[in-house]
Amino acid sequence: MAEAVDVWEPDTHPDLPIERGKHGRGVGEWVPFEKHRYLCLYLNATREAWKGFKNRVLLDPFCGPGRVQVLGETISRDGGTVVAYRQSVLSGAPFTRVLVGDIDPDRAAANELRLMAHGAPVQKFVGAAYETVDSMIKAVPFGALVLAYIDPYNLEYLSFSIIERLAKLQHVDFAVHFSIMDLHRNIDMEMNPCRDRFRDALPGWRTRLPADELSKQSLPNWFFEEWCSRVKDLGFIVSSRMPRITDGEGRAIYRLVFFSRHPLPNRIWGDIARDQNRELF
Repeated sequence: MAEAVDVWEPDTHPDLPIERGKHGRGVGEWVPFEKHRYLCLYLNATREAWKGFKNRVLLDPFCGPGRVQVLGETISRDGGTVVAYRQSVLSGAPFTRVLVGDIDPDRAAANELRLMAHGAPVQKFVGAAYETVDSMIKAVPFGALVLAYIDPYNLEYLSFSIIERLAKLQHVDFAVHFSIMDLHRNIDMEMNPCRDRFRDALPGWRTRLPADELSKQSLPNWFFEEWCSRVKDLGFIVSSRMPRITDGEGRAIYRLVFFSRHPLPNRIWGDIARDQNRELF
């Protein structure tokens, strides 16, 4: 059985931008030890399926600079796309194309260079994800197996149109980081039509609210379930295994949602996500 990538490797471009979180002090340790952990576990577990495709594509429209620094650490670590590419190589089914995008040109370029340093066949796209996704889709070879890794900072950037357009690809699986914290903190304020930050994440959500008034506590769950229902309407099976990514104090930040049209990847994801204590590194 193939091993998983090392938890740390020196930065190939230490002079380039590094993701240090919203306040510049560092990202949470859950980024490498949970988010990236699940990604590696999945790629390794599905390596035989990937080998069955001539073209294997990783697509990340919110790629960042390809390097992160964890709060309290002096070292930096590989970002999600770099970790994923290295894992695909180690598992014997390297991605034949890596498509990365970011609204910040310097961050997109940094990610591209770090991937190139590992030999990845990478193509970068600069711009907001909802704008670049069509160009990214055009760069996917016909018949390729695609993993769409969708990891925006906040829920307002998780435009449902991104998922709708990517869903038109012939073979595509999704791993989406859905911002539960943003939803719980702001859903009551978003009831105000003058705000509506979540309109792109779930278009027309207010018009579908139940006749019976929902409490502030139940509204986020309704919103999330409605979002999953819209994904299912696109022909996907949404895995019931949705790991909660938490901060250092046990508060849920994201739910990692996986969905595919076929039962095999969903079954494998279910096995991965069920055992949250499984050793990776």
